[in-house]
Amino acid sequence: MSEIQLKYGCNPNQKPSRIFMEDGTELPVTVLNGRPGYINFLDAFNGWQLVKELKEATGLPAATSFKHVSPAGAAVGLPLDETLAKIYWVDDLGELTPLASAYARARGADRMSSFGDFIALSDECDACTAKLIKREVSDGVIAPGFTDEALEILKQKKNGNYNVIKIDKDYKPAEIERKTVYGVCFEQGRNELNIDEDLFSNIVTKNKNLPKEALIDMKIAMITLKYTQSNSVCYVKGGQAIGIGAGQQSRIHCTRLAGQKADNWFLRQCPKVMNLPFADGLGRADRDNTIDVYIGDEYEDVLKEGTWQKLFKTKPEVFTREEKKEWLKKNTDVTIGSDAFFPFSDNIERAYKSGVKYIAEPGGSVRDDAVIECCDKYDMVMAFTGIRLFHH
Repeated sequence: MSEIQLKYGCNPNQKPSRIFMEDGTELPVTVLNGRPGYINFLDAFNGWQLVKELKEATGLPAATSFKHVSPAGAAVGLPLDETLAKIYWVDDLGELTPLASAYARARGADRMSSFGDFIALSDECDACTAKLIKREVSDGVIAPGFTDEALEILKQKKNGNYNVIKIDKDYKPAEIERKTVYGVCFEQGRNELNIDEDLFSNIVTKNKNLPKEALIDMKIAMITLKYTQSNSVCYVKGGQAIGIGAGQQSRIHCTRLAGQKADNWFLRQCPKVMNLPFADGLGRADRDNTIDVYIGDEYEDVLKEGTWQKLFKTKPEVFTREEKKEWLKKNTDVTIGSDAFFPFSDNIERAYKSGVKYIAEPGGSVRDDAVIECCDKYDMVMAFTGIRLFHH
């Protein structure tokens, strides 16, 4: 079909609504189940581009968890260790397939933001991945294919109304893209930048040692930023985004927001948090919410009398600021990417507090020398890509 009629646009009052091909050709997608909406398709198409490029850049299966046209998480299919499996609530599922591992990482890094996500998968969805998706709160999934077993599993979600979209993996969009704002048509060439090793060859710091693992993380950071609403900054470690700051007007606010998410990801791995004595029957979403408050500055909200009894078997001790600082010092070799240059060295100072060792950014600021000097102070490795990645 060349168009799909939608229930409404971004909001229920925005009618009529549809997606269609301007040239009258067939849409590159088939809805296998459910009735995806306007925002669902925005997330689906942006997410698909992201995972397609991650797979091409790394050779590994990739997944992303999208919310409101920005990724909450993105990852490639590397195995999970026992700690990550536990904090992502998948330790009961046994050994995961590479694609399921990719989604577990993408969904698990920032579970608060990923709640109710739209999923994009680079490869055919297998039964293992479908079983993982089935247990999470999600709006839908897009992939180049689904095994029969996977499709049957997914059709059981949301009383049979879960959105499942198959996309033609060989589809190539037009070189020119358009959108209309306030009745005015905007036109531009598609961002076809190939994010490969050459993009990170211009290392401007004294330390020029860029390990293979860090290079993969740089690719993940920049491909993720390519499809994140700007301004944006992305922290990556071990093949997955661990903190994404999207849509902030100030670069330092992006860095702080993403850095706090990266810190929360690591704090969840502290034994004091992993061993919280949750009350029997407390669901994963409630545990996620409780952990988020417990490791934050408003921890008293879950430890006050009359509340903790509903969440825990016994009252946990306070996770003190000093304890958190000591634990965060163990987070090292983190990579950070930025969709535009860092205008001040305060971004580097903040990134250092979250264990950043490797940096990729366009360069081109009048204060580049000060930023490089700050990186050298901490023996960081920074590559100037020479190209901006704004996305709107």
